[in-house]
Amino acid sequence: MNEKTDVLIVGAGPTGLTLAVDLARRGVACRIVDQAPEPAGGSKGKGLQPRTQEVFDDLGVIDRILTGATPYPPLRVRLGRMPVWQARMHKPALATDAVPYPTVIMHPQWRTEAALRERLAELGGKVEQGTALTGFEQDTDGVTARLGTGEILRVRYLVAADGGRSPVRKALGIGFTGETREEERMALGDVRVEGLGRDHIHVWVRPGKGMVALYPMAGTDTFQLLASLKPGVVPEQTLSAYQRIFAERSMLRGVRLTEVLWSSLYRVNIRLADRYRSGRVFLAGDAVHVHPPEGGQGLNTGVQDAYNLGWKLARVLAGAPEALLDTYEEERRPVAARVLGLSADLHDKKSYKRDEETYQLSLSYRGGSLARRGGERVPDGPLRLADGTRARMFDLLRGPHFTLLSSGPAPRVARGPEVRAYEPVEPYGGERRTLIRPDGYVGISTSSADELAAYLAMV
Repeated sequence: MNEKTDVLIVGAGPTGLTLAVDLARRGVACRIVDQAPEPAGGSKGKGLQPRTQEVFDDLGVIDRILTGATPYPPLRVRLGRMPVWQARMHKPALATDAVPYPTVIMHPQWRTEAALRERLAELGGKVEQGTALTGFEQDTDGVTARLGTGEILRVRYLVAADGGRSPVRKALGIGFTGETREEERMALGDVRVEGLGRDHIHVWVRPGKGMVALYPMAGTDTFQLLASLKPGVVPEQTLSAYQRIFAERSMLRGVRLTEVLWSSLYRVNIRLADRYRSGRVFLAGDAVHVHPPEGGQGLNTGVQDAYNLGWKLARVLAGAPEALLDTYEEERRPVAARVLGLSADLHDKKSYKRDEETYQLSLSYRGGSLARRGGERVPDGPLRLADGTRARMFDLLRGPHFTLLSSGPAPRVARGPEVRAYEPVEPYGGERRTLIRPDGYVGISTSSADELAAYLAMV
C-alpha cells in the first residue's frame, strides 16, 4: 500500500497529460497510468484552438508544438471530380497584443501528446504505460485503487480521463445523457497518398456514395482520411477497403492511397455526463463530454477541463477548503454544454466555416461562485509597472501562482509565495485590486482589502 501519491490520473491522452503536467509543476505528488502498452498513434484531434495554445504557453509546451504545426490550408470541395467550392475554414489573422495566438493550428494529436509527455518528463514525471486501473473504492479520506500490475495504491483523489467509454464513469453509475447516432458512422485514418498536392484540404462528395476528405497533416508526409459510412456498413480497416471508398467517391485517376498507418471507426456521439464528480473521484475530457468532430472542440475542451481542475486540486491539497473542488463542475459543465451545442449545430448544418465562436477565447466563468466582478479571460498585452519596468501580461501570469494587479502596494493578506503582486501604472480594472486566478481568469476585482482577504481564504 503506497501512501505517497496524492492524485492518480487514469488515461494519458491530452486531458490526462495536461493535468499531470499542471500538477507536476505545482509539486503535487501524482501518477498517470494508461492501459495501452505504448503511446497512442493517430492524428485524431488535430486542431488546437487559440485558447488551448494559451494554456500550452503557460504549461511550457507551446514552442515545441508550434515547431511542428501549421495553419489549416484552404479547403477545396468537389462534387465527384468537379470543384464546386473553395474557401478557408478559419479566417487568416495576425497576432495582436491581446491575442498572441489568433487562429487554429493543425497539429496531429500524437504529436501533441508527445510534447506533453516530454514536458512531464522535464518535471520529473512519466506515463506508466501498460498499467490499467482494475478497480477502486473510496471513503471520506481517499481512494484505494487497484492496478493491473497487482499494486494497490492509496491516493487522496482519482481523476478519470479514460475516454468516452470511461470505465470509471460507468463504475460510479454516472449517467451520460445525450444521443448516439447509429446511422452516422465515420472512418478515420492516417494514410499515405500518391499523386495529390498538400496545399489544400481535399473533400469529395458523391451523391448516393457519401463523402471522403483528406487533410494534409502538418509536419508529416501523411493525410488524415475522414469518410462517411453507409448505414449498416462496417468496412474492414484495410488498405484495400479504404482504397475502394476513396475511388468510388473521388472518381480520380492518378491519385492512390498507398498505406494505412492508423485507423478507427466511430459513431457520432453527442453526450454530456450528469456529474463531473463523485466524492473524491473526478471525470475530465471525453469521459464527461463527447462531440461530433466539427468545430474541433473535443480535445480542446478536455485540455481546459484539466487546466481548471489542476490548480484547484493543488490548492485543496495545500489546505484550501474542500468546497473549492465543487467549482470544477460548476464552471466546466455549462461550458461543455454550450460547446456541445455548437459542435452539434455545425455537424447538422454540414458547415465547414469556423469563426471566433469556436476559438474558446470568449468562454468565461462569469456568474459563478469564484467570479466576484470577474470571470473573464485576461488578455495578453504590454504593461508598464510603477517601478519603471515593462512587462507583458502573459509573462506575469505564467506559472502556478495567483497574480494581483494593484493600484497601490499589495495588502498584507496578498503577500506570500502563492500570490505575485504587481503595481501597473494603469491598473487592470481601474483603481482597484484585481486578482487573477492561476488559470488566467479574473477571480475578483475590488477596492476592499477585506473582500480580497475573504476571497483568498476561499481559494
